[in-house]
Amino acid sequence: MSLTSEDADPSEQRAVARPATANAQPNRVTFNRLELNRILNLYGRMVADGEWRDYAIDFLKDRAVFSVYRRASEVPIYRIEKDPRLARKQGMYSVISATGLILRRGHELERVLLVIDRKLAVV
Repeated sequence: MSLTSEDADPSEQRAVARPATANAQPNRVTFNRLELNRILNLYGRMVADGEWRDYAIDFLKDRAVFSVYRRASEVPIYRIEKDPRLARKQGMYSVISATGLILRRGHELERVLLVIDRKLAVV
């Protein structure tokens, strides 16, 4: 038994005609799993030290921002940004202080985070 276009259910036709990307969100820059894992590991260590208390993640059209707060009511003390437009220039990752000063920018997240990731030094 074959179905002609007259016999087919109209809701099935609409589902087929709709592109698969119609339900997807608009293009946004996000952190991938490895990047987010590295950032959250650093965040966890700093929370354990009592230096950081809260964070926020923003996925915007042009960049992704991980903001770190000392208290929830303050401005962020650090912003870790991923901006793919700068990938071929200075590097897409940057750490920005509360005053807006870019502390470090680079192509590798590990190296950029070293500016705020203090290692224990043996004396």
